Amino acid sequence: METPENESFRDSIGTLTEEGNRKWVFPKKPSGRYYDYRKWVSYALLAFFLSAPFIKINGNQFLMFNILERRFNIFGFPFWPQDFHLFVISMLIGVIFIALFTVAFGRIFCGWICPQTIFMEMVFRRIEYWIEGDRGAQMRLERQEWNAEKIKKKSLKWFLFLVISFIIANVFLAYLIGSDKVIQYILDGPKDHLSTLISLLIFTGVFYFVFAWFREQVCIIACPYGRLQGVLLDNKSIVVAYDHKRGESENGRKKFRKNEDREALGFGDCIDCFQCVNVCPTGIDIRNGTQLECVNCTACIDECDHIMESINLPKGLIRYASEENIEKKKKFEFTPRLKGYSAVLLILTGVLVGMLFLRNDIDATVLRLPGQLYEHKDNNIISNVFTYKLINKTTRDIEDISFKLRKNIGEIKLVASEKTFYVPAQGLAEGTLFIELPQSELSGDKNSLMIEVYSGDDLIETTTVSFLGPRSYK
Repeated sequence: METPENESFRDSIGTLTEEGNRKWVFPKKPSGRYYDYRKWVSYALLAFFLSAPFIKINGNQFLMFNILERRFNIFGFPFWPQDFHLFVISMLIGVIFIALFTVAFGRIFCGWICPQTIFMEMVFRRIEYWIEGDRGAQMRLERQEWNAEKIKKKSLKWFLFLVISFIIANVFLAYLIGSDKVIQYILDGPKDHLSTLISLLIFTGVFYFVFAWFREQVCIIACPYGRLQGVLLDNKSIVVAYDHKRGESENGRKKFRKNEDREALGFGDCIDCFQCVNVCPTGIDIRNGTQLECVNCTACIDECDHIMESINLPKGLIRYASEENIEKKKKFEFTPRLKGYSAVLLILTGVLVGMLFLRNDIDATVLRLPGQLYEHKDNNIISNVFTYKLINKTTRDIEDISFKLRKNIGEIKLVASEKTFYVPAQGLAEGTLFIELPQSELSGDKNSLMIEVYSGDDLIETTTVSFLGPRSYK
């Protein structure tokens, strides 16, 4: 089946030529009210991204994703391997939250919040504008022979890109292994931590590759979110949209001519100036409709508003709108689909909050020593040997730890010189203990016992163990 001419753009992404080669995008420097809003949002998020691993709440890093040690901090809450279910719920909440906003407002996350877009458009691209100039100047410089001017500009740009990539790599490493370790490694010097230095250089190379060369291809090719939005969007979703009803009218687009009555001639308000295409950081024509390459950056909205203003036509030819709004002038509605996502998000958030409040500061695991049976002692006492492991999830030492049996008459003996011990902050304590029970307390060869863990007089955790006894006993 032959593809219609006006739909041929969907056969390929906008950054490829007909021969299949990379088509480098030289976007015009955006300006306008939305761009100003985005700058302030980006400044706040840049400050957050760069400072979050160095902020601490109750001694916990604000954000940390230590995959190697399986330790995660989210908004100052520490998640250990034993809390993996809480981490999964947190990630599900994040996914549902993004899905909810995508259904309602399209790919707004990509244009306003995504770190890739913020660093690319508000850091690296602005450095490029500062050194090489706007769209036209960059295109001329690219075609120019390698003379002193081009070498100077390109070298300065690449050097600054490398320095910023190195800074981002250090911050990224702080998210992975913790800011305290990164600072300590810097103070110790690179010779003492060569493996970390190699990792840091690899991260630097990856970030430099992404922001100096791969660029918008991350959003178009690598990121799955562009494909995901095709599943989530519907005709009620608010996206960056071209009002084809107004722009095309009866006879389509037409170049602007002064004092011409476009309405009487049946032409739409779009003057086919291509400024919305020139300013697009992914190189698409928004007039073709919603496309996976569109990151809702609003650059085309600002540029089109500026053009409309200059020819005395109403602004809003390109605007935030839904397909239903353009076709039928219907306002945004909180649809059953949005209500469903909101309900799931509310339920998951409630479950997470409840689990966080019920979570103990210490996690206790007591297991019978493998390969060991019971021991029969004097006075009909049955003894089992166990190993214990206590994990402290807080940033303070938990002192005066002791074990007690909840219901059974018996005794717990630690294989240590002292009857109590402590668990260090964000650390663990492990050892061996004996549980001794009168034979009369046993109901069979396998018995379930409840062990209470105390810090002083405060009960901080409970756990169960399986206690073995003589099989012949009733």
